[in-house]
Amino acid sequence: MIAADPEMREYGFGEGAVACNPVDGSVERIAHPRHPDMNFLLGADQAEWHHPPFSWGKGFIITGHGSGRWDHPRRLSMLSDGLDADYEPIPNMLLRVQRRFGDGWSEQYSLTNQTGGPVAIRSLAISIPFRDIYPSARECLKSACHAHIWTGGAFSYLWVTAMNGRGPGLGLVVDKGELWGYSVESRTPWLSSNARGHLYLHVTDAARAPHAMGGQPDIPIAPDHAYELAWTLGWYDDFAAFEGAALRPPVSVPVLSAFVGEPVVIKSHAQEPVTLCAADGVSITSGAPGYFAALSDSSGVKHIDVVCGAARSRIAVLFHRPVREIVERRIDYIIRHQRAAERGADRSGAFLPFDHAQGLTMNGGDWRDWSDGRERLAMPILLQMARLRAWGDAGKIDAALLDYDRFFRANIVDAKGNVAEDGYHRHPDRLYNFPWAAAYVLNRYRLRRERDDLLLAAAIFDRYYERGGTRFLAFVSETITEIIAECEAAGERKVAAGLQDRLLGHADYFIGLGADLPKHEVHYEQSVVAPLVQLLEAAYRIQPDARYADALMERLPWLLAFAGSQPHVRLRHIPIRHWDGYWFGKNRQWGDTMPHYWSVLSAAALLDWPSALAGPKDRVSMARAILNANLAHFHEDGSATCAFVFPGCVNGDPGYHEDPLANDQDWALAYYLRYLDALIEKS
Repeated sequence: MIAADPEMREYGFGEGAVACNPVDGSVERIAHPRHPDMNFLLGADQAEWHHPPFSWGKGFIITGHGSGRWDHPRRLSMLSDGLDADYEPIPNMLLRVQRRFGDGWSEQYSLTNQTGGPVAIRSLAISIPFRDIYPSARECLKSACHAHIWTGGAFSYLWVTAMNGRGPGLGLVVDKGELWGYSVESRTPWLSSNARGHLYLHVTDAARAPHAMGGQPDIPIAPDHAYELAWTLGWYDDFAAFEGAALRPPVSVPVLSAFVGEPVVIKSHAQEPVTLCAADGVSITSGAPGYFAALSDSSGVKHIDVVCGAARSRIAVLFHRPVREIVERRIDYIIRHQRAAERGADRSGAFLPFDHAQGLTMNGGDWRDWSDGRERLAMPILLQMARLRAWGDAGKIDAALLDYDRFFRANIVDAKGNVAEDGYHRHPDRLYNFPWAAAYVLNRYRLRRERDDLLLAAAIFDRYYERGGTRFLAFVSETITEIIAECEAAGERKVAAGLQDRLLGHADYFIGLGADLPKHEVHYEQSVVAPLVQLLEAAYRIQPDARYADALMERLPWLLAFAGSQPHVRLRHIPIRHWDGYWFGKNRQWGDTMPHYWSVLSAAALLDWPSALAGPKDRVSMARAILNANLAHFHEDGSATCAFVFPGCVNGDPGYHEDPLANDQDWALAYYLRYLDALIEKS
């Protein structure tokens, strides 16, 4: 366990320990002997941006009577089993914090109104600075954690797990009061993408984000009355143990999405009568005892309130159109709005991001994530995949692809297989771009059956590996294995064998690295681990050797640790990503981007999992949940968003909203089509 700090007061907490600052009462360390290198909280090694005002249990309040923060208590009593701290964040609003430690850990926050008149709480935030950071893969897997947050009213909890996926994890469950949101602070360009920031839990955040999570309440406190929030924490071997021992959800929703006009089934677990309330065109009907059905005649994410006695909670579900309908509407929109028609002849076929709020395409300039290359290859690939299924208007798709192909040949890929950044930045240095370009050329081969296309797709991978791709985790596995299969079918066995050798060498290299994964554009992330798992799956399919099986069994928990099981369609099984709104969106806003379209890589890894190896029993339903959740990016008219920033606020600015830019989210549909037959087969 991390060595004790003599300046801190240490308390036993189950098999672990908690250290509190005897000066201000804040929690500074949470440790467990099975995680000997881990402090679950940010500490002195983040001194450049983690300061004492962000410590556990500190926070702020906004009311009609005034606003303020609490930090140093007016009175602090250090006890043998915990502490009591008294604060006055605003005049005559008294906050008492009580912490008790033992087998478990309990906290209570009591806010008493002594102003002489009624006061409405409009925001009340408590800091929970978990060590959700990405310094390097090895450090993450040794000493960092994922915080999976659910703020659904009376039924709210946290599940905090080591990034390596090993137990025990830390579970927090609300016992009294409600949590209706969370926010993030300290997200700046200086901090960038390698730390999630400072996390705050909110009793409400109506003052700053009244719309978040389906609506934030004002909380009135009468004179000489108090509002009380209480929670308990404990250690649990895994989420299933936490769920079975500590969580008491009023309802369960096994599947959080359904077609428009079809039901989402909700089961009550409460002994008291449960009432479900919804708006936005959602109707609730009762079925068998304890069962409800929610139906909607319109698409989108819908919030449903669950009232059980005096307790109110909330869940969120998605209603969507059939995938073919979504794809065809999206393709029509892309063709009408997202082509560079104003450019010269060899550039007019390019596809661009589109700001649907202003009705304008975006020019990338030095911001490569808005360029006409890179991730924008999702759009022509989606058109190709629809065409291969005979979806959409064939004439319009063929014409758009013909124009794009002219742009692609002139500006993106040369005859040797080098892949340019975009139509204006010609250097072929970004390895991520190569497999996407190869996928486009492979689909062109499938549409036209011209051998030169197949050989060019293979050559792109040759250039990828020549440029150091063996030491990099671009998203190679699906495309290279499909090219190998097509080459073998076309009699190009030497080309197929060469690619197969490269793939196996790629997998062997990363097995040799162990936890020392190289830093990518984000030092350690789900879209590093998912391609690693997919790479090893592809190698195992070629050579089902024990070394690949063992490597997969070790690394799958790394991938699964990124996602939680919250009863919100944007969160359940969706890996945490908290930077993509900044890089790809118009608003350039940091914060948890949920779901982000690259969450589909986790779905792909789950669906590709070898049947001979033990894996999650519900991996197909998990994959389907991820793919379906990403349908929330797409609107009825075919427009789309590249980012939904989930926290209620980030740096004080409202979140829980879509970015107006359609950019790169079409990868979600491309992957859905890639795995659609597997989903149907496994239904």
